[in-house]
Order: sequence, then C-alpha cells, then structure tokens
Amino acid sequence: TGRVKRGLGTIRQDLNVSIPDGAVIEIKGVQELELVSKIIRYEVQRQRNLLEIRDELHKRGVNEKDIKEDFIDATSVFIETKCGVVQRAVLNGKAVLAVLLPKFAGLLKIELMPGVRLGTEMASRAHFWGRVGGIFHTDELPAYGITKQEVIQLREIMKAEPKDAVVFVADKLENASDALKAVAERAREALRGVPEETRGPNPDGTTRYMRPRPGAARMYPETDVPPLQISEEYLNDLQEHLPELPEHSLERLMKEHKLNKKLARQVLDSEYAMLFEEVARRSNVSPTTIAAVLTETMKALGRDGVEIDKIRDEQIRELFGFVGSGKTAKEAIPEILTWLSKHENSTIAQAIQSLGLTMLSEVEIGEIIDKLIGQNRRLVKERGKTAFGVFMGIAMKKIRGKADADLVSKVLRRKLEESADKS
Repeated sequence: TGRVKRGLGTIRQDLNVSIPDGAVIEIKGVQELELVSKIIRYEVQRQRNLLEIRDELHKRGVNEKDIKEDFIDATSVFIETKCGVVQRAVLNGKAVLAVLLPKFAGLLKIELMPGVRLGTEMASRAHFWGRVGGIFHTDELPAYGITKQEVIQLREIMKAEPKDAVVFVADKLENASDALKAVAERAREALRGVPEETRGPNPDGTTRYMRPRPGAARMYPETDVPPLQISEEYLNDLQEHLPELPEHSLERLMKEHKLNKKLARQVLDSEYAMLFEEVARRSNVSPTTIAAVLTETMKALGRDGVEIDKIRDEQIRELFGFVGSGKTAKEAIPEILTWLSKHENSTIAQAIQSLGLTMLSEVEIGEIIDKLIGQNRRLVKERGKTAFGVFMGIAMKKIRGKADADLVSKVLRRKLEESADKS
C-alpha cells in the first residue's frame, strides 16, 4: 500500500539463532533490518566460542560441583587501593566480595564476539541479578588502578592456584552476594556450553544478556485482545483492494519511467517509492535522475554522516521543482540536501541563497568560458575542438551547482568552435 511507516523504530524483529550442539538464543527487538545478518553471524560466532570454552573446561577436568558459592570478604586487600570504583565502595562502607573459579584462568578473557568476552557475559549477569555496575576478574588484572601486589594478595586469601581465576565485586553486601551467585551460575553454564537466554541487540551487531528464556508456562492466549470474527465479506473486500505486487510494480516502473532493472529495484526497496512516482509525474526532471537521487545519492549522504531523516518529503518535492524549472542545477542537489539536513523547516530558496548557488545566465557562463579559453590559448591552438574534455572539467569546477551541465557543454562547444575559426 505504501502507507506502512519505515525507518528506525517502526519495526521490531525477534531472531532465534541456534547451531548444532548449541542452544536456542532469542534476540529481541532488532530494529534495523541491515543488522540482521550481522547479528546472526556474531551469535553463531559466540556460540561456537562458548562450545570451545566448554570443551577446554572438560579437558581441564572441571566439574559443576567444583564451582562453589563460598564468597570471601576481600575488603582488607583494597583498603589503600588506587582503583576509583573499589576505593569509593570501601570508603562508603561497602564490601569487596570474591569467588574462586577453579581452573578458569585465561578463559574469562576469551573473545566470544567483537568486544564481548566470557567475563563480559558474567558481568552482564552480575548487573542483572545483583544490581551492580560490573565485576573485576584476575584475567584482566593488574589494571584499572589495581596493582600486581593487590592481585597477589587477593589470590593468597582466595587460596587460588595459577590455573584458577578469581572474580570480585565491590558493592553493598547483599548486591555483591547476589552478583557473585549469578557469576557462579554462569560459570557452571559454561561447562554445559551455550545457555538458553534472551539477548538484546547492540548498534554494532553484537548482543547483550537481557533475561532467561521464558518457559512453556508463559505460552498462553492473549487475554487483553478479544476474539475477532473474520467474515467472508471482509475477505472479499480485501481481495478487491490488494496493493500491486512487487514484481508488477517493478515492471511498471521500468516501462513507465524508463528505469533500468537495478534502479527500479532500488526505488521499490527504498522508503521513497511513493515519493518517486509523485515527483516523476509532476516534475520535468528525468525519472532516472530522480530515482538516482532518492536511492544512491541519499544512501551516499547517509554514509557520509548526513542526517537524511531530517529532510522532509515536501522539501524534496520543492527541490525537484526548482531543478525542473531551471532555478537550480541537478549537480547542486547533494549540496542542497546536506544544507537542508542542518536547517530544518528551511526552503530551497533559502538553501540556494545561503550556499551561493544562484543560477548563472548563458551570458555569464559564456564570460567564464571566454576567460578560461583566454588563459589557455596554447591548449586551444594545439588541440582545437578536442580540448573540450579538459575545458569541461575546469569549467564545471568553477560553475558546478550554478548551471546545468548540458548548458555549460553547449556554450563551451560554441566558444571552442569560435576560437578555432579565429585561429
């Protein structure tokens, strides 16, 4: 129908990803379709790495019963610490609790996907269940103001062997205890491989822990929505008003507007499909130019950091109206669109005035070209009319956005012919 809203926040895809010997991971609320393949790729990578960690733990002979919730108060180790987070906690009367993870040394720093390690996953659990800001673990220390000597003292009071890892939290006693319980449980899950859970997407395509996956008990009919009886009459009405099928739209765009298949497909896949048809019917601008601007130019501007979402449809209509009536050149379109993205609610006339893109007359173009030819007499004498390409490039650098390229080409050819005749 073309009436469905598009853009960030208008859709929400839930993904379920699993691999052999892994687990079903539900990724909730993916709002950018372009991220879907990346999120899936990263999740597959995460699960494979978790399975490798599981296998390594089995090789090391670790059992779930070895991971105990025997938390040790390690506050005394950090009385004079230079680590800001721990120092503030100690000064405010909070505790530093630690837990031993037997034979986990080196595994907490293994990267599961870009920027996410096993230690990161433990920190997410600690944050969720323990309401703490994060955790510290010996795989990443000394660092963050925690010294080598403090790490040695910590390992001593935990009776940690070189192959063991230690995780600690600085917070209220209750929070720290809940956080370390979550860490210990996540360590046990590492022995099983990939824990089933619900994760949320990050802007870079990685994911974060949200909550455990819901069980069968949550699968029940929606009680807030009353049943709706679908009548035969309603179905017939829908059948009569079905929108045009995509393949038919593609053929029509190619036939009516003389677009090639690639450009027609780009228009249909963009959020500007309806706007394109409206502008193409009303404007004197070539449909191919309109389509290229609404797809390729817009996408290129977006990649360059231009906030194209701030450019309104009515501004785009007005812009093509100016181009079609000769009030501005199509070469000026990217510059004008960029300006509009920074000046919401402005008009095309204001953009042209601010950018100094007032159109040159044919006489003014001729004067500029006469000057260029005068400065390059030798080139004209040596190459005559074949110097057109060189002069066109120089002229467009000076004139771009202030005159249509076809008009510049026409004036330049005439001037070169006149110059050749004189010589």
